[in-house]
Amino acid sequence: MTNSGAVSASWASRRPYKPGKPPRRQVRCPPSGRGAEAFQKGVQALAQYTEREGGGVPGRAHVEQFPDGTEHRTGVWIANQRARRDRLDADQLRALTELGVQWATV
Repeated sequence: MTNSGAVSASWASRRPYKPGKPPRRQVRCPPSGRGAEAFQKGVQALAQYTEREGGGVPGRAHVEQFPDGTEHRTGVWIANQRARRDRLDADQLRALTELGVQWATV
């Protein structure tokens, strides 16, 4: 309150919202580069897992071994995709759905 009893509007200048700047969730970039490669590798690991196990989703601690000897932390990857599902595009969600991931239905 000011000396005159009116409420000061100085709090409005400290607000983090900036008009004209869209919220982050509305900005969507096409899948390309390192992120797209990482997603494809995760899909490949999940496909290998579901083929071998006959379906299902691996637990968080699961690590998938590729034939070339490299490892993929498939359980952590699928948990991260679920946490970021609002940022996945329709093609990515479709790929996960085809592999039996129930939360990825389009």
